Amino acid sequence: MAKKMTQEEWRAFVSHSTRTGKLSTVREDGSPHVAPIWFVLDGDSFVFNTGKDTVKGRNLARDGRVALCVDDERPPFSYVVLQGRAEISEDMEEMRTWASRIGGRYMGEERAEAFGRRNAVPGELLVRVPIDKVIAVASVAD
Repeated sequence: MAKKMTQEEWRAFVSHSTRTGKLSTVREDGSPHVAPIWFVLDGDSFVFNTGKDTVKGRNLARDGRVALCVDDERPPFSYVVLQGRAEISEDMEEMRTWASRIGGRYMGEERAEAFGRRNAVPGELLVRVPIDKVIAVASVAD
């Protein structure tokens, strides 16, 4: 039977291994745009990088509303949806710190610094989303 995850459970779930998130942003015409992202949790926020001129970068600059879905596609299936409003920064030092943390999670610690240098450049954005709402369900198919 499906069950609601506790805060500790959903935090562990979204931070597990190299699970990617599917980020939904709002297009100019109001329709949704979904793209996969690499991210890390930081307290009550999630953090990621994106290009300023990407669809999601332009969407976020215009309308900061986002939803991030992280799921386990294996039975018994579980998912977490995090919602909030994006805060955008172009601070290179801060961007390098977070890009390195993200790189460490997804590429391994040995490649973290290189990933940070590669992604903390002009034209990139650091995005922090304070989490306003959480929907977290485990064992959907049980």
